[in-house]
Amino acid sequence: MTVQHLTYERVLQTAAGMHDHLVVMTAENRVAIRNLPQVLGKRFIDVGIAEQTMVGAAAGLALRGRVPVVHALASFLTMRAFEFIRTDVGVANLPVKLVGGVPGFLSDANGPTHQAIEDIALMCGIPNVQVFSPADSQDLVIGLPTLLESPSPCYIRHNALPPCVTHSLSFTPGKAEVIAGGTDVAILVHGILLREVMKAKADLEGSGLSTRVVNMRMLKPVDEEEILHSAASTKLLVTVEDHFITGGLYSIACETLQRHRMNAHILPFALEQHWFQPALLEDVIVNEGFSGPQIAGHIRETLRQRS
Repeated sequence: MTVQHLTYERVLQTAAGMHDHLVVMTAENRVAIRNLPQVLGKRFIDVGIAEQTMVGAAAGLALRGRVPVVHALASFLTMRAFEFIRTDVGVANLPVKLVGGVPGFLSDANGPTHQAIEDIALMCGIPNVQVFSPADSQDLVIGLPTLLESPSPCYIRHNALPPCVTHSLSFTPGKAEVIAGGTDVAILVHGILLREVMKAKADLEGSGLSTRVVNMRMLKPVDEEEILHSAASTKLLVTVEDHFITGGLYSIACETLQRHRMNAHILPFALEQHWFQPALLEDVIVNEGFSGPQIAGHIRETLRQRS
């Protein structure tokens, strides 16, 4: 079966068949793993709506040689169970894999209580925890096997959207995927907004602007070399993410440039101190100014002001 036809559930099932120590857990969130209970038997554990209990139990299982892959809505997994992730999993550096459902704009019709738009900042702030934000379902299944094998804990933004590009099958934690090269603008993006960035790229290149597009894939470890190269080789560095501006890709890019004493003009597309208005996903993207044409228009205006 080719990667184009693989699903998250199938990859997880295959990994569980190869490794008896892999355990799948959920806090009553079975959308992505609905067919696994009958396959895994006792290695499938549903704790009910009890995210803290699930993470604590996962840490206990990891101490006994298991690799738990836990599932919950991203907002409740990263916030309600934050202390348990930090103290039980992070401090002990246990190989628990934390899969957050409907993160970022994917929680489109839900209000602030269900919007995980600070999840990356929270998880990046815990020592030892890796953070993976795949662009789509294909990107997810490409990276998943490597992260399941990692001895480190990892937070994964679950993403079942169809791909808008054909991804590189090569995956290394901390290595970004360069989708397209360019010399005028470099757009760094993670997660579902790659689709809109590709639309922006087509729009910009229609205006004669050479546009580099980089799918960051992982926010921790992050590809610092790519951030530095993109900043040095273009006139404008752009970050795009469905996350608060604080603690996400924009913050990471700024910290990276500062640490290496490099100056660059950065244009961020992120949520600035507000939750988004619930709506259908396409409407959320437009309402918040993240559509391809909106991104392209803002980039053109920024370059015009700087010329």
